[in-house]
Amino acid sequence: MTSRVKITLVKSPIGRPEKQRRVLLGMGLGKVGRTVSLNDTPEVKGMIRKVSHLVSVEECEETAS
Repeated sequence: MTSRVKITLVKSPIGRPEKQRRVLLGMGLGKVGRTVSLNDTPEVKGMIRKVSHLVSVEECEETAS
């Protein structure tokens, strides 16, 4: 059982620093409104923290893998 988080890009990365844009692309968020589901790991939490002002985060139910 792994915990997952659902991340949605809600604000445009235009005009943001290159590092923040690369973090978003690393998470798979290229367009506003796009949603991805990622494992809840310390690495992903750090990425979310870097771009928390641009994304919306929801906890997903645990899933069997």
